[in-house]
Amino acid sequence: MSIWWSLHLRREAASVPLARRLLIGAMETAGVDPDTSYDLAVALSEACANAVEHGGDASTGYRVTALIDGDTCRIEVTDSGPGFAERPRSPRRHPARAHTRTPAAVHDEHGRGLFLIASLTDHVRVRNRPGRAGAVVSFDKILKWREGGPAAAALLRAS
Repeated sequence: MSIWWSLHLRREAASVPLARRLLIGAMETAGVDPDTSYDLAVALSEACANAVEHGGDASTGYRVTALIDGDTCRIEVTDSGPGFAERPRSPRRHPARAHTRTPAAVHDEHGRGLFLIASLTDHVRVRNRPGRAGAVVSFDKILKWREGGPAAAALLRAS
């Protein structure tokens, strides 16, 4: 068994807590450990806030899709903004670090969201939407289960 949902949200600040609450509700229903739920909720909030701020003109929305399948949760946030700027690769950079970004300074107002998402999850993928405007931020996290959780947790783990 798996739990899957997708939302199309307006690019408004009020959409961020709505997406977060829906995710937390699904995690509680599935029997996910509260600390794991919290990490994913914060990561989702950051991704949604980025979509609200950078996701295109005000008439466009953004989409949040979440899948809890077995012991993994995958979340994807897609917007219709300008996407991520292509960064030229320096031939002197180590190949394993070719996609590493420099963190924002501690006092910078912006630029820490993707690093926060990466620190709270197990795998992050950032890309532009193929063939059209927009960015896609997807991230996965291995789930930990609440002790004595509901029967839904056993069904999810069995899939």
